[in-house]
Amino acid sequence: MSKSRILVTGGAGFIGSNLCRRLLEDGHTVTSLDNFQTGSAQNHLDYLKHPNFTVIEGDIFEPLEEEADLIFNLACPASPPHYQASPIKTLQTSVGGVMNVLDLAVRNRARILQASTSEVYGDPLVHPQPESYFGNVNPFGERSCYDEGKRCGEALFYAYNSEMGVDIRIARIFNTYGPGMRADDGRVVSNFIVQALKNEPITIYGDGSQTRSFCYVDDLVDGLVKLMHSSIDRPVNLGNPVEFTVRQLADLVIELTGSRSKIESRPLPSDDPKLRRPDISLAERELNWHPGVALAEGLTRTIAYFDEGLSRTRPRLRGRQSNSIAVGRSLPHAEPIVLTLPNGFAKAGLSNGHA
Repeated sequence: MSKSRILVTGGAGFIGSNLCRRLLEDGHTVTSLDNFQTGSAQNHLDYLKHPNFTVIEGDIFEPLEEEADLIFNLACPASPPHYQASPIKTLQTSVGGVMNVLDLAVRNRARILQASTSEVYGDPLVHPQPESYFGNVNPFGERSCYDEGKRCGEALFYAYNSEMGVDIRIARIFNTYGPGMRADDGRVVSNFIVQALKNEPITIYGDGSQTRSFCYVDDLVDGLVKLMHSSIDRPVNLGNPVEFTVRQLADLVIELTGSRSKIESRPLPSDDPKLRRPDISLAERELNWHPGVALAEGLTRTIAYFDEGLSRTRPRLRGRQSNSIAVGRSLPHAEPIVLTLPNGFAKAGLSNGHA
């Protein structure tokens, strides 16, 4: 594989930061661009001083001037409490921002990958969901800013490909988890793990019979890299096809943490999908890709990550060092930053839904 200049928008987020790490390990020159709305520069700490890495504070809704051979567009809040916090901003990012990164690809003659989502299928009536399924999406509801924004993003990628010849890739990403998640991001895996580690009630919305398929982040990143370097210019599902009910996930988290937590039920949010499992036949056939990390193994790694993070927010013992460290590097056009490790733990609060 040739070495490339790669721009990762949303690079300081959960998936983006894991992707940046992988690309640096592969020998590429990587620039992470992020507005830090939900991402954090501290996600880059272990490779912040890498000679081939640059982090830029910026927003894809503003005109972009970076140079790149390859662009991964991951810039958009992905969990319900974050994208619902400002539906207008979510739509601006998903439509105007996507046009900006596509225009950048035109100027650079760069190949560009869009991080789309399984939410383009809405509350599906076809199960599992193949790429050929058009979805069952509510365009006028709490989730519509994200679901329809991502659908519009795919339409823009198609339009730029057909009208301007842009070399496109589109990944429809299903539920992903692993180290680097925020404790307060509102996703079901992080919610359950944090609640279990604190021995707090685990909140299930509805009766817990909804199904989800959980892909470990290293597997997902491997799929993104393989897709970028493929010749597939149509949407590709990336996710783990092994399906669990939300209740099964809660029981497994309690078992793996040894928690004393009990399960509590709350009303189901509107438009929460009842079934979610990807048909990954296309990725298996064309990319030779299949997730390899089983849920119990991935949860064990993720629980260890959260347990370490939560331990840093407990009262300090005598002689323990402060959690805050000064990073010896500034973001462009910004003052030096002070980071608190790890991301999202200091003010962890849990939100609804089983994203």
